[in-house]
Amino acid sequence: MKNFNSDDRQATDEKAASPSSIDIESELAPRHREYLIQRHGTADLDPIPAMDDADPYNWPGWKKHINLVLVAFHAMMSTFTAAAIIPAYLDISINLGISMNTTAYLTSLQIAILGGAPLFWKPLSSRFGRRPIFLISLLGSLVCNIGCAKSPSYGSMAACRALVAFFISPAGALGSAVVAECFFRKDRGRYMGVWTLLVTLGVPVSPFIFGFVAQRVGYRWIYYILSITNAVQLILCIFFCPETRYIGGSISSTGSGFRQEYMSFRRIDPKPLAAYEFIQPLTMAGRVTVAIPAVAYAMVFLFGSVMCTVEIPQLLQEKFELDTQGLGLQFLSLIIGSVLGEQLGGPLSDAWMNRKNRSMGQRPGPEYRLWLSYIGFLLTIAGAVVFLVQTQQSPAGHWNITPIVGVAIAAFGNQVVTTVLITYAVDTNHKEAASVGVFITFVRQMWGFIGPFWLPDMFSSVGVAKSAGIVSALIVAASIFPTILLQWRGRVWHRTGERPAEV
Repeated sequence: MKNFNSDDRQATDEKAASPSSIDIESELAPRHREYLIQRHGTADLDPIPAMDDADPYNWPGWKKHINLVLVAFHAMMSTFTAAAIIPAYLDISINLGISMNTTAYLTSLQIAILGGAPLFWKPLSSRFGRRPIFLISLLGSLVCNIGCAKSPSYGSMAACRALVAFFISPAGALGSAVVAECFFRKDRGRYMGVWTLLVTLGVPVSPFIFGFVAQRVGYRWIYYILSITNAVQLILCIFFCPETRYIGGSISSTGSGFRQEYMSFRRIDPKPLAAYEFIQPLTMAGRVTVAIPAVAYAMVFLFGSVMCTVEIPQLLQEKFELDTQGLGLQFLSLIIGSVLGEQLGGPLSDAWMNRKNRSMGQRPGPEYRLWLSYIGFLLTIAGAVVFLVQTQQSPAGHWNITPIVGVAIAAFGNQVVTTVLITYAVDTNHKEAASVGVFITFVRQMWGFIGPFWLPDMFSSVGVAKSAGIVSALIVAASIFPTILLQWRGRVWHRTGERPAEV
């Protein structure tokens, strides 16, 4: 009988294929089984935790939840910071003497860096842990946001914005790893949804709030508020964000769990750091069970989130004669739609999977979760169509709620797709959750960066209402059809494509 002790977590990463949790459970030593039952009420867990209180799977629920909320909020601050100045484009352009299009590059610049910077942070977080990287991230972002507030020129502000994006980016990509390192598979959709929801909400919540700030106290206070927020995050993270990167035996064998989780700032993985690791997440493009969800999600995110966020100021502000404060209020639709959509993509998707588990008497394959993604695809298409058609048909000078209703529907669909597809990609590649998160973030941000450059040309050449047909066709071609293929062949692909790798 196998004694699955605290070193076995690391050992399983070195095998060509890991056994199922049911097989491992049947081989547990009696002492280990008794430990799990005492800790969790059952030994039927996936994955099987080590017999070690320092293993994040064995942490009490309150500790996991506080850590998750802080990491998810940190992730939200990446998109929140990028979108913060959207309501103040006009004020910034006047103050710095630049055009509106040039001002918009201050946001586009951050979108691009948020996609590429995690490639740098991921290998460092694997060697030194998640906690030190998150603390450095918040400190660097705090300082650079103050630099933005003090910038006297466009060039200096762009440079500081670039540095802010570089420093604030880690949690937006590594949150998937934190969820995979703390929560069991049966609850992964719900908790992955907390992270993905806040990443999504950062885009609309920021201009909703800062529309009031820009109009009442000036746009430079946007940067001061961002830096104050980073300072509060840093303090909370010091006390409530323990290390989740667990290597069997490394914590308990070298000192107290508290000291290692909160007070240690040293290398926790002795493996040499190779240059290849800084581009390794991009190799996920060759993993079909990651590449298809990444592309399908990126296309939906572009039209269900980025297009609405970017085009609300350009299409609605002038047409409806909105002031800065009124413009910010339009983003409430994205917030409502995203929050409601997460209920289907997160908790209900877990209930969907667990219901199938009870009816079959065994765990369903990860592909079963993909059924819910089609609801998200169709709602995103419907919402985008309503937004674009009603925007063109609404009379000028009189505010009309119908385009904003379309935005809320699109946001609902986008959030369902976000949680379902990311959870699927992590479930099928859970040993490489960090790489999965970095790759999906890279694809999403690069496509989100490119989109605003061609969307205005499409609207001007085809027409706003007629562009709805192009949007629908792209989602069907790049999202729905590939997902159908993934659901059909995914079980074979993720079994034959499994290979061990480091989280």
